[in-house]
Amino acid sequence: MKKIFPTSALMLTATGLLAQSTTPADPGYFPDLFVRLILIVAGVVMVGSILVLYRLLVNVIRKEEELIMRAKGVAIPEPEVKPQGPSLLSRLYQRLTESVPVDREEDVMLDHGFDGIRELDNKLPPWWVALFYVTIIWGVGYMFYYHWGGSGPSSYEEYVEQVREGEEQAAAYLASQTSQIDEKNVTFLEDPAALEGGKTIFINNCAACHGQQGEGGVGPNFADDYYIHGGDIKDIFKVIKYGVPEKGMISWKSQLRPVDMQQVASYILSLRGTNPPNPKAPEGEPYQPPGGEGDQETGGTTDQKEGSSL
Repeated sequence: MKKIFPTSALMLTATGLLAQSTTPADPGYFPDLFVRLILIVAGVVMVGSILVLYRLLVNVIRKEEELIMRAKGVAIPEPEVKPQGPSLLSRLYQRLTESVPVDREEDVMLDHGFDGIRELDNKLPPWWVALFYVTIIWGVGYMFYYHWGGSGPSSYEEYVEQVREGEEQAAAYLASQTSQIDEKNVTFLEDPAALEGGKTIFINNCAACHGQQGEGGVGPNFADDYYIHGGDIKDIFKVIKYGVPEKGMISWKSQLRPVDMQQVASYILSLRGTNPPNPKAPEGEPYQPPGGEGDQETGGTTDQKEGSSL
């Protein structure tokens, strides 16, 4: 019997390895978890079958020995019956609870009662007492770590750290959204840093045709209220993105990110009413923002009538 358990353990281990050690490149790979469970169950059934057969074989051998002893007239010794004490679980339960048996309740029964109900003077369960002491030790350690010793962060420090993590997550989310900006949802940026970034992009890529201050050149002037393809932020973003090939305006969508096109479009709108030197004559039709004069969406005034078109 002692050799059966190591053998069974080896069989179960081999079954588990067969179910998990192969890779998708191997011919014997089983990606389905159901197949792996079947293999494990089959291994358990095999081990159980071996144990049952072994027990049956032991009983058969014992019966044969008894028949031989009877045939020879040898007395068959009676099997030794060992007194059975409480089970392991019963002893463990008694050790953890120290409960008083029902037949000894009189020993712990108090004198007072109510409505026929008597109170027992039982001890607190050892497991509860041990847990109570553990909470005391834990509380002392907690106070020392976070308050007395200064090793752990305070509530305020945890708050500051959580705020920082939240800001990083928000920044990461906003950064992921910049690639989803298009001519349908683009908005005017009033942030000075964004306008400064748009100015850098404008000078590096647009000033050659539209002038260093947006006064116009080969391309139209951006300082007035006249536009060829519309003066809304969405219109300007669309022209930058797709270009106007017949007028020599190239498409910038392959060279600039959506957020870059949003910044330079916002900067172009911020040039309205700036009155640069030597402005080019107006081109296109006058554009009146929905908000009227001083419209906040475009960032400029609408009382200028000389200069721009896009």
